[in-house]
Amino acid sequence: MGGAGILLLLLAGAGVVVAWRPPKGKCPLRCSCSKDSALCEGSPDLPVSFSPTLLSLSLVRTGVTQLKAGSFLRIPSLHLLLFTSNSFSVIEDDAFAGLSHLQYLFIEDNEIGSISKNALRGLRSLTHLSLANNHLETLPRFLFRGLDTLTHVDLRGNPFQCDCRVLWLLQWMPTVNASVGTGACAGPASLSHMQLHHLDPKTFKCRAIELSWFQTVGESALSVEPFSYQGEPHIVLAQPFAGRCLILSWDYSLQRFRPEEELPAASVVSCKPLVLGPSLFVLAARLWGGSQLWARPSPGLRLAPTQTLAPRRLLRPNDAELLWLEGQPCFVVADASKAGSTTLLCRDGPGFYPHQSLHAWHRDTDAEALELDGRPHLLLASASQRPVLFHWTGGRFERRTDIPEAEDVYATRHFQAGGDVFLCLTRYIGDSMQLPSRGAHVFQPLLIARDQLAILGSDFAFSQVLRLEPDKGLLEPLQELGPPALVAPRAFAHITMAGRRFLFAACFKGPTQIYQHHEIDLSA
Repeated sequence: MGGAGILLLLLAGAGVVVAWRPPKGKCPLRCSCSKDSALCEGSPDLPVSFSPTLLSLSLVRTGVTQLKAGSFLRIPSLHLLLFTSNSFSVIEDDAFAGLSHLQYLFIEDNEIGSISKNALRGLRSLTHLSLANNHLETLPRFLFRGLDTLTHVDLRGNPFQCDCRVLWLLQWMPTVNASVGTGACAGPASLSHMQLHHLDPKTFKCRAIELSWFQTVGESALSVEPFSYQGEPHIVLAQPFAGRCLILSWDYSLQRFRPEEELPAASVVSCKPLVLGPSLFVLAARLWGGSQLWARPSPGLRLAPTQTLAPRRLLRPNDAELLWLEGQPCFVVADASKAGSTTLLCRDGPGFYPHQSLHAWHRDTDAEALELDGRPHLLLASASQRPVLFHWTGGRFERRTDIPEAEDVYATRHFQAGGDVFLCLTRYIGDSMQLPSRGAHVFQPLLIARDQLAILGSDFAFSQVLRLEPDKGLLEPLQELGPPALVAPRAFAHITMAGRRFLFAACFKGPTQIYQHHEIDLSA
């Protein structure tokens, strides 16, 4: 029966024949209607008028160009909705709003290239969904959120790009009580023709990180050290030209770092903090005038100088490190003069006093404390020979070995990953770990969130951030730092503050720069 047809009715008991026409607009032109269903071919664009009690609607090769929000609000009783061989390419948010009774939704053999993430919102009775044979390369995350009654999903016949955008779909499929037909990947080339359900979500690398500029601290610096005091993170910078150790803390009102206290320290090269309960100590290693120990016995007091450290041994300190030996805190200060010597200073009563002289006459440039085989070790870099590894035994450090094929190493750092120990050796002339690093004074490993990074600071080029790829066991380039460019970087450190992660870059010929660490989900 056509939509414009006339139905002859015999009224019982009256013997009268009358002509009855369907209500105007209840079955549009080019549609065939029965009591509960309608089939339309070549009909006008939506919305069109149907009976509000319609249960089934099929739209085949129609003039529908897009599915807008609320396209079916006038027929809320639908149980089945089918689109086949139509020309629309986009399904907007809330396109099926009001269809709370819809159980079957088939959108097949159309030209759909994208579907909005909230397109299916409100279909709480939906059991069968088909998006087969369209032009969908990906699906938006959370497309199926709230569709708890689904039992069958058909996604076959779409040219899915099996990159990070499909990761959520791979993670979703095992969590639902529905059969899902996914089809094959159209790309990338390495995965072409592979069935989606054969992909392993664990092989997808869909998390990226970025370090973006956040703040500048005006004076140049040679070292930067994080520490926590009274539950609050702090940073201390060694600023030789300003002649001070500058302690920074977080300003919760301005959401920036601000100076908290400064310690006068002419020609300072390193400011090393140590927290022991309520007490705070800072070792200020200085090129001239003697290295000093500053102390704050308890919160609320200011730091004050308490001790001059080994004035006859520390003639030209270049680096200071903190280590714990047999439960006691010690400092090791690398001395770069011919007449001085690298010195181990351990706590004895209220101060720190020389415990051992190391590596005399070798002009040490850097020290690194590490643990190997469950024992403390110390690695010293020297201007005169290859780095030397010492191990703690019998209450002293004894030479264990040197690092082969590592001449001209200026600085040394280390990190551990997967049970292995990695050494980051910096050459100012030559390359570090086969990385192009001429002009570098620092190769600093940092563990930020889940990422093992290493930052190569250069005097002649942009500083490079590298990330360890666990599968390969290699450091891979991640990004360059800047703008603003770092001018002669000498040290890097990271700190977590108010739920945010920051990287500090201390520069010898320019201001200290602060970068914020961002995590980016590529599967979103």
